[in-house]
Amino acid sequence: MKSREKIFLYEEVMLLSLKDEKGTMENGAFNQAAIGGAILSELLLSGRIEIEQEKKKRFARVANDRSLGDPLLDECLQRIRDAKKRQQLRTWVSRFANTKDLKNRVARQLCRKGVLREAEDKVLLIFKRRIFPEIDPQPEREIIARLKQAIFTTGPVDSRTVVLVAIAQSANLLKNVFEKKKLKERKERIKIISSGDAAGNATREVIQAAQAAAAMTAIMAASVATSSS
Repeated sequence: MKSREKIFLYEEVMLLSLKDEKGTMENGAFNQAAIGGAILSELLLSGRIEIEQEKKKRFARVANDRSLGDPLLDECLQRIRDAKKRQQLRTWVSRFANTKDLKNRVARQLCRKGVLREAEDKVLLIFKRRIFPEIDPQPEREIIARLKQAIFTTGPVDSRTVVLVAIAQSANLLKNVFEKKKLKERKERIKIISSGDAAGNATREVIQAAQAAAAMTAIMAASVATSSS
């Protein structure tokens, strides 16, 4: 890795989604929705946006428009700030998930951080596609270690991991790193984490981020998958 730059939530989702050696992504609709949910969550956790609750509807409001120093996050924050009217969280998850060339943008950012490399291969020896094999496995190893600690122990979980578990569970990404049988045995624990109840020093924003991201990611993924089929 060129430098130990911060890996944001949506980049963590990308690393969990990619096949390390092939550099390809399965279940594109679910993964794209998960990235959208992670972007929203990062903005919530960083205090850049707040949730405004009105009856059963939850809206996003910009609380601090200071740059996060990340092109994609700053762009999404500006989209919320410049919107002509307030939009619900699920609307923003959908819009972020449908950002043009989203997956390649995220992957290329991880290339700049020295985690992935960009290459090209062919499908059926005819169709060209971009692939992003992993060249520095350490960041993903650290992500998996955090998830393992959270899911397979009973202690408190840090805020960012709470949100990551919630999103990964909703997008069916946990099966990419853990055995299905073991995950089934920890079903209740995963549910507790995803609800925000396992956070050690949980703030209201952390719990909201976990719950909102999980719910919106699941809704968005199901919607995109249905429309794709």
